[in-house]
Amino acid sequence: MSTDAAPVHLTPVPSTAARVAFVGAGPGDPGLLTVRARDYLAVADVVVVDAAHREDQVRAWTGEDTEIVRTVRGEDGPALSPAARAKLLVRTATRFDDATHLVVRLLSEDSAGGTMADEARACHDAGVAFEIVPGVSAAWAVPAYAGMLPDGDGGQVHVVSAADTGVDWSHSVDDEVTVVVLGERDRLHRALQHLADAGRDAGTPTALTGRGTTNAQQTRVTTLHEALAADAEELAGATVAVVGRPVQLRAELSWWESKPLFGWSILVPRTKEQSGPMTDRISGYGASSSVVPTISVEKPRTPQQMDRAVKGLVTGRYEWIGFTSVNAVRAVREKFEALGLDARAFAGLKLAAVGGVTAQALREWGLEPDLVPDGEQSARGLLESWPPFDEVLDPINRVFLPRADIATDTLVAGLTDMGWEVDDVTAYRTVRAAPPAAEVREAIKGGAFDAVCFTSSSTVRNLVGIAGKPHPGTVVACIGPATAKAAQEHGLRVDVVAPEPSATSLVDALAEHARALVAQAQSEGEEFVRPSRRKPVARRPRSRR
Repeated sequence: MSTDAAPVHLTPVPSTAARVAFVGAGPGDPGLLTVRARDYLAVADVVVVDAAHREDQVRAWTGEDTEIVRTVRGEDGPALSPAARAKLLVRTATRFDDATHLVVRLLSEDSAGGTMADEARACHDAGVAFEIVPGVSAAWAVPAYAGMLPDGDGGQVHVVSAADTGVDWSHSVDDEVTVVVLGERDRLHRALQHLADAGRDAGTPTALTGRGTTNAQQTRVTTLHEALAADAEELAGATVAVVGRPVQLRAELSWWESKPLFGWSILVPRTKEQSGPMTDRISGYGASSSVVPTISVEKPRTPQQMDRAVKGLVTGRYEWIGFTSVNAVRAVREKFEALGLDARAFAGLKLAAVGGVTAQALREWGLEPDLVPDGEQSARGLLESWPPFDEVLDPINRVFLPRADIATDTLVAGLTDMGWEVDDVTAYRTVRAAPPAAEVREAIKGGAFDAVCFTSSSTVRNLVGIAGKPHPGTVVACIGPATAKAAQEHGLRVDVVAPEPSATSLVDALAEHARALVAQAQSEGEEFVRPSRRKPVARRPRSRR
């Protein structure tokens, strides 16, 4: 073995600034963010992002106090130059005194581009410690999301950066070679031209994909010759080109763009805290969601009633406590924490939950409900499952109901008829939220959303009150008959009613409705057009989570 090579000296970096983590965000789908990347984002003091990353989406991964710094000039100005980005990153890290602080530099795709190398070198020169968290590569993820997979018959896959001017394309001309080219429009076109000039068959199947792995993904299947003949507008947005046999499998294996709600934009009138499971379900069907809060949950004006009820709970005043919402669980839990109590105070009590979501909120607190209705998950369904008071079996005849200030009397009246004495306590107030931005109101009334999902009668009333009625062409989906009735009373056509009163069931029902619409269009020999595309619409706002 030769010993002539010069030794490599590793320069230690002093801990006089925050450490920097270069984190690859993947090709676009937030679900492709790695576990390690989420861990870093969750504890970051600062996250430095490019214009491609939406701040609201990044906020879903970070702590409340995390600062977001954008690599653009001004609020929405042009992107900084590579040298300016590197200076910004170093300046951000050196604001801190030591490496106990963390600055995450969030990069698109797999963190393998020249941007990271330039910025990492700048960190080293400035004495800023750094580490790298690679992301999922667009070279593999985008073709997979577009249904272009190796067919198992062997052959090679060549991944090429369109920015690389030193590629020997003669190695990629054989029909057995699949070529994946990454780059923006002009560079992508130039790379494909070099491939054709090297001798690749002009009729080779070629696919051009833009905004890969997102719910705006678009893939155009053509040939190498036709791709080179395409004009700039036809190539606009394309960032990944696949040349070779896997393109032919797309007709059978295109799973992402075949999802029932793919490309749909869905309005979710709900609080941000309650929307997570619903928006995750929507994303799983290939759609984007925009959450518009219609109510704000606030503490009761007079907390003394809740204080007395919780203290009575501890001293054995109640036989049952009935939770009719997640907000009720949260309100009692917050009161417990304020009084220095924990879940042990529920010893000996029977717990009732109105439905599966509320029951899960109790389980997250370490409590297993004794009663969850099997049928209708509502106050009426809870009442039908609740046992009547029995003087022999029940040592205490009192029930504690922590509820909203606008709760109906159905449950209280029914329990009273069964012999129970009920302490109906206002645990929280529901207040109509402030109107959304003018852009959002315009989108709602102008038909920019394909569908709206109402999860209660109050969300219908409040959305109409603060933003106006959704466009007549927007698909209206309701969580149950009462919500559907409220929508109809406000002049809305109800298209979907969930078979079960849960947010996930509502989204599932909407997806089935979309499948039926596509099937109907196909049976009539027409191409299905999403509701928002059937007419000119207002500009759609950015998706929110």
